Amino acid sequence: MSGQVIRLKHQRIADELAEQIRAGQFAHGARLPGEHALAARFAVSRTTVRQALTELGRRGLISTHSGKGSFVTFDGRPLDDRLGWARALAAQGVPTTVRVLRLERVHEPELAERFGLPTAEYVAVDRLRSLVDGPAISIERSRIPATGRLRDLPDRGLTGSLYAELHAAGLVPAYGEEWVELTGVGEADAELLGCVPGKPYLHTRRLSHAPNGDFVEHVESLLDPERFRLRLRFGEWPA
Repeated sequence: MSGQVIRLKHQRIADELAEQIRAGQFAHGARLPGEHALAARFAVSRTTVRQALTELGRRGLISTHSGKGSFVTFDGRPLDDRLGWARALAAQGVPTTVRVLRLERVHEPELAERFGLPTAEYVAVDRLRSLVDGPAISIERSRIPATGRLRDLPDRGLTGSLYAELHAAGLVPAYGEEWVELTGVGEADAELLGCVPGKPYLHTRRLSHAPNGDFVEHVESLLDPERFRLRLRFGEWPA
């Protein structure tokens, strides 16, 4: 078996479903078959199916949501923003470009006090996101722990996605909270977004944690309400 990579059962299922998704065998925005159907198709347990779906989510190919909750959509397409906006939008076929507005270490004790975070030292990553050859659609102001390899991010520069940097540091968002309100943009942000001051924008604030409870990211975003929407789910949805 030397040199041979053994793929686990859930990985093989994820690979097969990934090929079908990329080949367009599922209509845009369509749900995959339910856990029961997939378990019967591949002759595996539902636990194995859940592991395969988790793997597809990690690859940014599907968005998974619990029966209750809320999530943001772009032009009606659901976004798994645990992946970061870039990966979430790309997974829905929406390529974007990013301009870094700020990248530095900061001390913000009020943020630590508000959410009970263990540190007041963060790396500030502020970005302006635009459609490729199109208008600006969001401003995102992230605060991540200024620890480990992330501490020297301002010195190295952000050459890839922030999600990739967090993942490399062992910080993968698993759960959290998100708040959404409508707010009028100020003059400085309006100039960046190419809109008139006071125009209503979705103002989201998301706090995410790793599976072990470690703080991962706090991000405040201004989202163009002509493209982004908040979608709610309620009740117990079947698997």
